Amino acid sequence: MHSIRFRYMVFLALLLVLLLLLLNTYPVIFSRDAVFEEKRSSMNTQAALLASSLAGLEQLNEAAIAEVLTFLDLSGYERVAVVDERGALLYDSSGSQLDMGDIRRALEGRTVFRSRFSEAAFFSSLAMPMSDQGELAGAVFLQERDTERAEGIWTVQRHLRTLSLAIGAAALVISGLFARLVTRRIATLVSSMRTVAGGDYRYRHTIRGRDEISELGEELNQLTERLESNENERRRFVADASHELKTPLAAIRLLSDSIVQSEGMDADTMREFVSDIGEEAKRLQRTTEKLLTLSRFDDKVSFVPEPVDLKQTALDTLTLLSPLAQEKRVRLRSELADGCVVMGSRDDTGHILYNLIENAIKYNVPEGSVTVRLSAGETQVTLCVEDTGIGIPEADRPYIFDRFYRVDKARSREAGGSGLGLSIVHDAVLAHGGSITVGQNKPQGTVFTVRFPRPTSEETGI
Repeated sequence: MHSIRFRYMVFLALLLVLLLLLLNTYPVIFSRDAVFEEKRSSMNTQAALLASSLAGLEQLNEAAIAEVLTFLDLSGYERVAVVDERGALLYDSSGSQLDMGDIRRALEGRTVFRSRFSEAAFFSSLAMPMSDQGELAGAVFLQERDTERAEGIWTVQRHLRTLSLAIGAAALVISGLFARLVTRRIATLVSSMRTVAGGDYRYRHTIRGRDEISELGEELNQLTERLESNENERRRFVADASHELKTPLAAIRLLSDSIVQSEGMDADTMREFVSDIGEEAKRLQRTTEKLLTLSRFDDKVSFVPEPVDLKQTALDTLTLLSPLAQEKRVRLRSELADGCVVMGSRDDTGHILYNLIENAIKYNVPEGSVTVRLSAGETQVTLCVEDTGIGIPEADRPYIFDRFYRVDKARSREAGGSGLGLSIVHDAVLAHGGSITVGQNKPQGTVFTVRFPRPTSEETGI
């Protein structure tokens, strides 16, 4: 498996090779083609001038051609040759063997230009037909060897090659240092991830810079904070749940041991002990059921939403809790509007109303009251549960939805509370897409306000 650094360096090296090849070839090709075009134009002009001058001679022979060449000053060409219309050589400034291929093409009426570039020179030649009053009179041939231009281009090529090697080496060194810096930061980030994965949620990655790697580090720290918070909540939840379950279990064990060890216990005392065991068992069952309900919300177990009439649910809950209200000497009042329908679970909305009204009754004062209000707006349905009880101190309000949190621990235990009811309410409201807030009732007491999204008639089918 190749590292990112290795792949980056290979990619950069290939890119540099491609760029340097272009840098070393394109300027040479461009310069060469420019010289070719210049040679074509220049030699074409000179050949046309020579052909025109020779066509005007009365007699075309070597002496006359030499005189014209002296006048035109074509000394810059390596070779000048002239042939008649039959291809017979009339003049040749060089004594070497002459290739007649291009000249024969010129005698066919075509102008033939050739140019070749090498390290030594530009080798260029041009053959052009010569005519006299529209009749083919022969052909002229020019050949040039330009070493000065070739040397200039090759000098530029050597300088480009040297510069390319220097740029390539510098780019590789700088890129290697940059890649090492980046991969070192990535390695540090990976090391931090492994530390967090090992369970050290107090660890925080050190952030340097403001680039994408820094953003990853910030995301890791935020994730670690959430993991630490969840872990602390889990440990606290386990400890509190263990404590809540241990208390009724200890009471059951103590009562059962008392029954076993008391051989002469009378029937009334025995019945009282058994009754107490039953109450503790019910308390244990209630706590277990609440824990299972919270676990269901934590696992985000989905439910099939159905239309739920909150008014009817509230009336059923008030009827169910009226004996408790009579026992506590608390008056129940309701102001329930029609049309308060939400999409949700009947059981969960029942839990919401039951827990809120039950708490309002339990933590009220004698001759106090509990008022349940329901109203429907255009986009939401609002449920308010108001009581005239002991109230919740402002400092405790941010924590009342935490699991096992009790404002007055002694009174909560006396009332049979486990500290889970409001947590269930909070999670159930969120599962229905709603919100819940708590405030102070005037002149005393507490008011809980729950807002549910109001469905459309298409959603409810009503």
